[in-house]
Amino acid sequence: MLKKVLIANRGEIAVRVMRTCREMGIGTVAVYSELDRDALHVRLADEAYALGGQTAAESYLNTPAILDVIERSGADGVHPGYGFYSENTDFARAITDLGVTFVGPPPEAIEVMGDKISSRLAVEKVGVAGVPGRSQTLVDASEIVTFGEEFGWPVAIKAAYGGGGRGMKVVQGPNEAKDALESAQRESLNYFGRSECYLEKYLAWPRHIEMQVLADTHGNVLWLGERDCSAQRRHQKLIEEAPAPNFPDEIRRAMGEAAVKVSRACGYVNAGTVEFMFQDGEFYFLEMNTRLQVEHPVTELVTGLDLVELQLRIASGEEIPFTQEEIEHRGHAIEVRINAEDPSGGRFSPSPGTITRFDQPAGPGVRLDAGYAQGDTISQYYDNLIAKLVVWGADREKARRRMLRAIEETVIEGVATTLGADTVILSDEHFVNATHSTNWVETGLDFTTLPTLGPTPVSVGEGTVRKDVTAEVNGRRVSVALWVPEAGDEVLPRAHSTAAKPRRQHHAGVVGSGSGTVSVPMQGTIVKVTVEEGQHVEAGETVIILEAMKMENVVNAEKSGVVKSIKVKAGDSVSAGDVVAVIE
Repeated sequence: MLKKVLIANRGEIAVRVMRTCREMGIGTVAVYSELDRDALHVRLADEAYALGGQTAAESYLNTPAILDVIERSGADGVHPGYGFYSENTDFARAITDLGVTFVGPPPEAIEVMGDKISSRLAVEKVGVAGVPGRSQTLVDASEIVTFGEEFGWPVAIKAAYGGGGRGMKVVQGPNEAKDALESAQRESLNYFGRSECYLEKYLAWPRHIEMQVLADTHGNVLWLGERDCSAQRRHQKLIEEAPAPNFPDEIRRAMGEAAVKVSRACGYVNAGTVEFMFQDGEFYFLEMNTRLQVEHPVTELVTGLDLVELQLRIASGEEIPFTQEEIEHRGHAIEVRINAEDPSGGRFSPSPGTITRFDQPAGPGVRLDAGYAQGDTISQYYDNLIAKLVVWGADREKARRRMLRAIEETVIEGVATTLGADTVILSDEHFVNATHSTNWVETGLDFTTLPTLGPTPVSVGEGTVRKDVTAEVNGRRVSVALWVPEAGDEVLPRAHSTAAKPRRQHHAGVVGSGSGTVSVPMQGTIVKVTVEEGQHVEAGETVIILEAMKMENVVNAEKSGVVKSIKVKAGDSVSAGDVVAVIE
């Protein structure tokens, strides 16, 4: 069994892995960027080491820095979590070349399935049908136009080396092809370190159903059951559940067997997920995520298994301790992702900032996997997932009602969150009756009535206060507690006092003024200025493309007129409310 595991990640998944390691008696090593010096995953780890830098590229995607920490810490295993390096063949090889165990599949399996193009080719050889598309890397926008005219619009551009909807753009017609390809490539590069993209036909009203698989080094490959992830916005999953509702058992078994075929085709080992699109009684291979999924807790709740523990045991050479026939499913589980986004008006705009209040839900059948606590800051440079709220019930309706109750108990202030939108989704008749699809959230729901919250006051302690100081000794993090007088050195306590929150008000909004000043609603980095001074623009036309929390967001003109001035350029950092252009 592994003795000490370095978690090459941050946030919720790093905390999740550490907790299982602690239960198994395995030591944990955290790595962190300059912005994450006092992050929750750093505070919970047995050891923590600085990587330097602020952005993901400077820190969590800095291979030499991570390899250096592995050697210095003496870790004998590395768990990549999800995102960042979790599906990076070169990183997995670099780990194994050190003689350290990579808690995941062999590099060769990542190479085949981590590249969505080669994975399409691999599954075709074992008789599993994929979504109609091109199995080559996109070179030019003209290829998108040709494909769309042949198969019909819309079409989907997807990141070849990614997943989770990052780097995916839906193209409605030929005029959108060039900008959509550039945007998809930028997002893919920022999130996965690779910019290659490919094309698929965009299905009209599908359900997104994925199969959890588990494979060991002794030749055992099992499917543990499916998850329905059809409630999505911007191709990002918002709500996931297990088992999939209104899903024929014969299709479930056929999909599970297909997932096993796919896994065997690439020599897969460890936990993985084979994703499918399901429409009109047929299912199509979408991709294989060669890692642990964000939504793995719903599978854990209905099977009673700890997937992280199984990952660690398999990586240590152990055999899966049960057979396909011994897997049991009980009840129904639902997960909602609590993202730092403002859903008011259906915008789902990133909302970085400091969490000034975080009241967590409890009670029977409720689980919260959080990457942040009250007082922690959510940076524009990283993913916007704050926590995952997961519930279990004896059946789907009981689980749905339990989730609504748990959401009502959850209070987050200081940043906007998706909790209000989750309530809208869970309460809609299409979700209740399981007649929704991956397109339903954006086309069938109205978020314009969601209430908003203004800024909350911050209180400062009085008298002598404790100040926790972080020091680094040879790059290793050490925490020191000092008791200092407040005078001359005010200390902001971790827990801020706030006004009480009205029920179901879980979000803050940004309301357009309709003026000629174009301002950004969030902190971020300017990716592209799409207009020039002296140019005439129409209301609603894109003026700026802003990258925040690994997602590109458009900032539009609020009225028609002529661009009088542009105050930013690509690469500039901006804060919420900054004026970036003036229109007269």
